[in-house]
Order: sequence, then structure tokens, then C-alpha cells
Amino acid sequence: MPVLPSEPMSESPLRAPRWVWLQAGLLALNFTWTTLVLGGYLRETLLASVAFTTLIVALKFAAGARAGDGGAGRWHPAGWWLVPFLVYAGINAATVSPVGWLGWWDWLGWAQLVATFWLALDVVAWPGPRRLLRGTALGLGVVLVALGCYQRFVDADWLMLGRTQSRYFIGRASGAFGIPNSMAVFLALLLPMTLAVALRRECGRVVRLLALGAAGLFALGLVLTVSRGPWLALALALAAWPLMQAGKSRRWRWGLTAGVLGGALAAGALLYAISPGVKMRLDGLARDRGEKTRPIVWRAAWELWRGAPVLGTGAGSYNTLFERHRPERFWDEPQWAHNDYLNTLSDYGAVGFFLCFGGVAGVAWGAMRRRRTVPGTDGPGGAHAVGLLAFALALTVDFHLKMPSLAMLVAGVAADRVGRTWLGQAGRAGAGQTGRISRGLGAVALAGLAVGWIGPQARAEGWRGDARRKIDRLVFKPQPASEELAVLTGAHGQLRLATALDPRNAQAWADAAYAAVLIGRLDHDRAAELAVEAEAAARRALAGSRVVPEFWWRLGVSLDVQGRWADGGEAFARGLRLAPNLPQAWYYAAYHFSLNPATRPMALTAIATCLRLDPWFHGAEALAEELKSVR
Repeated sequence: MPVLPSEPMSESPLRAPRWVWLQAGLLALNFTWTTLVLGGYLRETLLASVAFTTLIVALKFAAGARAGDGGAGRWHPAGWWLVPFLVYAGINAATVSPVGWLGWWDWLGWAQLVATFWLALDVVAWPGPRRLLRGTALGLGVVLVALGCYQRFVDADWLMLGRTQSRYFIGRASGAFGIPNSMAVFLALLLPMTLAVALRRECGRVVRLLALGAAGLFALGLVLTVSRGPWLALALALAAWPLMQAGKSRRWRWGLTAGVLGGALAAGALLYAISPGVKMRLDGLARDRGEKTRPIVWRAAWELWRGAPVLGTGAGSYNTLFERHRPERFWDEPQWAHNDYLNTLSDYGAVGFFLCFGGVAGVAWGAMRRRRTVPGTDGPGGAHAVGLLAFALALTVDFHLKMPSLAMLVAGVAADRVGRTWLGQAGRAGAGQTGRISRGLGAVALAGLAVGWIGPQARAEGWRGDARRKIDRLVFKPQPASEELAVLTGAHGQLRLATALDPRNAQAWADAAYAAVLIGRLDHDRAAELAVEAEAAARRALAGSRVVPEFWWRLGVSLDVQGRWADGGEAFARGLRLAPNLPQAWYYAAYHFSLNPATRPMALTAIATCLRLDPWFHGAEALAEELKSVR
């Protein structure tokens, strides 16, 4: 029998109130949309998804403001364990982070995870809405596998939103995500639950057959991703499950664990023998004697934490400050530390790490403490725990919590597990007139936040990202001057709109400076005017953050175009100090030195350094040829 709330929330205990159905439907809609737009990986889709979640929270407040709300004003006690981290992370983003706009967006990602977990706890207490959320997750899993098969067997370049798959992932399925590991961990989280239903005799034959088919489909999708980390995480989680079973003999538990591990090894050997993709990935792992690139970004995260052990380097700062520890000839832009535990430690310090994962441990402890005292909690709960353990293990090798779709999925599965054992407290929070008024005001404030602040940021970042992609494409596919000018003019207009709508977006200001200078090179009549505009935009970017090397390059170029060569040199020097092993920093320094005949030998030295760091830097090669022809 399903667990129900501790007090009736409608006339029939099996009929969920309308606000619960509405909340479940909106959660399912947001989760579906977020998953299908590359998992919410793009910052504009993250912000749009967060705005939608904020509106759902506003609707909960509005439902709670009504008299006789049927429990809408209550918040499940499990969610309060995560509030201290959110408060601390918000303060950290505002006061510690050197990249404030990125820190704010990082905080929004955490807030969405917590809000989804808390909202889902309302839903899972009711059979119908709970089935809606589960069905949505399982349906999306099927869609992911179907899309992954299309990528694997029909069009290897295909991605959602008209994008093209990265050459590094060709031959591997990523479904609606652009990253195979993201699809793999999505399926790894769902697979144990479908297997559990397929093996439960209490379920009808049709249900068991459907569950078995879904499990087989998810296993196929997992194989097509060729993702070693989620495979290993799922195998270890399945092997650990027997060890956690109470009431079983030691011989039974260790024997079943050995059987699971043996089966995993046999499956791996079979895949190695029949799948060229799997063979290539495993051979690469053996050839490199383990991971090659991840230890680099892990060490950087560890060193950044050691430099600021208590409070961290600031929310959202990892990718920027990674330049301090970039080794020579490492060209990737990691974005995150590829280990969510290390990334959290680096950004938020020991305080944030303890509050975050200590809060998660508190939720788990609260649910486990009530596991044997609440009736009706048997069933797929153990399978939920296996999936969550697999996800937790996979966090050691990737940035899954930074993907909004995966964060929402794990929040929903955790709520499904916790809500079936940890009942909400009886009674209503603030049931009087004052409480209803405060909840009503909260609903209005949250709706205003979503529509008036987060929504415009999503639109601004969308324009910025689209404009920057147009500019970057011109580097790889040059066009006739008239066509390039048209593209750059359009991109510049988008960037002006972005900076007007979200002036705090420092990257948008830097991109606007970039576009202005490029237009000036084609439109000589406006070059001086655009250089002044570019300088102003670059200084606005630097007002947002002085630790981003690119912002200094934008300022230096704009000053060089104005003939202020000495001032430009100071800007390029700052960029070099911030990113001493980044080839682009040396290229821009070489460009600056090339403008003055007296410093052209220094330009050649800077080009040599750039090419030592990146032997395939074509821009540096072209600049070197140009300088040699001038001499």
C-alpha cells in the first residue's frame, strides 16, 4: 500500500488535490523540456528552466495562501536540511566569487535542485501524481535511447537544437544530451528501478514484461554511450546492494556481490570482444594507464581549494581560476572539475562542502531512521537506493550536478525514495490570516523574480551565446568581406540587446567589445568610433571581473586600435599573468608587439611560445609568416 500524508489532504485519501496535480504536471513539463534542450547545458536554457521552477514554487505559495489549502502551505521537513547550504552559497556568490554573474547562475542551479526535491516531496505522497513523475522519467529514458540509436546507426553528427556533435563523441550515443556520459548516468539511475519492478512477483505480468523491456532498452542505451564512468558506478552500486541487506547471511551477501561483479566483468569482456567502440575506449584507458585529462583538472581543483580552504575561491569560479594551474600543452576549457565533490570543495570551501553534502547526509539519515517505523515502505525503495548510489559514485568523474536535467532527475528520484518513508508533519505552517497573506506576497515576489529578473537574463544570455557562436564560426569558415560584415553587424546588435537587458553579464560586454573591433576592421570609416565603443565595453566587462584573461585582451585590442599602444601593453601583460600557459594569451601579446617595429622580435618570441604551447595554432603561424615577410 502506498504511503499517504499523515493527514487527509482531500475527501478521498487516494485522490490528490488539484494543486498537487498541477504541481506534478508542471514539474514533469519542465523536466521534459529541460532534458530535450541538451539537458539544460546551455546557460540560457538553465536560466529558463530555473525561471519555470521559480514559477512552480510561486504557485505553491499561491495555493498555500488560499483558505483551506489542503496542506499546500506546508514544506516537507526533509528539505530544510538543504537550506543552510543555499543561504551560504548565496552569500558566497555575492561576496567571495570573483565572477559574480557566474556565481549567481551557479547558485541558481543549486536552488533549482533543492526546489525540485522539495516540490517533488509534495507529489510522491500521492499515487497518481507520483506515477506521473515516474512515467515522465521512464518515458524520457525511452526517448533518449531512441535518439541515441538514431545517432549511432543513422546520423552520427546529429544533436538537438540543430547542433552538430563534437568530433570527440562521434560513434557514441548521447541522446538529447550533447555528452554521452550524461545520457549514461540518466539511464544508470533508472535501470535498477525498472529491474526491481520486473522482478517483483506482486506486479502483474503485463507490468513486469513492460518493465523488463524498459530495462533491456536502458541497458542497450547504456552500452551505446560507451561511457566507462557510469558503467563502473552502476556495477559497483549493484555489487554493494547485497551487502546492505539486513536479515541475510554473510555468505549470501558476499556470494551475491561476487556474482554481480563476475557478471559485470563477463559483460565487459563480451562487449570488448564484439564492439569496436568499447575496445577502442578500453584500449585507450590501458594505453594511458588510467585517465589522462581528468587528473589534471582534479589537481587544479585541489590546489585552488588549498589556496582558500575555508570559503573556497567563490561560486562559479573554477573554470576561470583554472588558468592559475593550467599545465603546458593542455588546451581544453574544462568548465568544471569533472568531479562534483572537488568542484564544490574548490568553489565553496570546507564550509560549503560540509553544508552541502552534510545536508544530503542529514536527509538520508532522516529517511533511514524512519524506514522501519513507517508501514508500506517496502518495494522499489532498495532499487532507488542503488540508482542513487550509482549516481553518487558517478559524480567522482563528471559534473552531473551541473546539468539541470540530471540534477532534476536525481532530486525527483531522491524525493520518491525519501517521501515513501519520511512523512510530512501534520498541520499547516502559518495557517492563520497572517500566514496566508505572507504566502500570497511570497507568490507575487517569486513570480516577479522569475518573469522580471531571471527570464530577461535567459533571453540576454541566449542572444549573447548565439552572437558569439556566429562570430566564432567566421574564424573557422571565413566569408567574403561583405557577408562577414553583415554577420558581425547582426551579432553586434544582439550583443547590444544582451547588455541592455542584463548589464551584469560581463561576458556579454566582452563579446560586444570583440564584435565592435572586428566590424571596425572591415568598416574603416567607423573604426575609430567602434574602437572607443569597444574600450568602453571591455571596461564594463572588467568591472564585472578582473580575473578573466579574455577581458584584458579585449581592452588591449581596443586600445591598440586607438593608437594607445603603451596602455594596450599593460592590458596584455595582465592577461599573460592570469593565464601564463594559455596559447591565446601569447598570441594576443604577439599581435600587440607586432604593431611596433621596435618590438617585432618580441612578437616572434611570443609566437614561438604560443606554438610551443599549441603547435597547431594556425593564427600564430599566419602572424609569424606575415612578420617574416615584412622584415
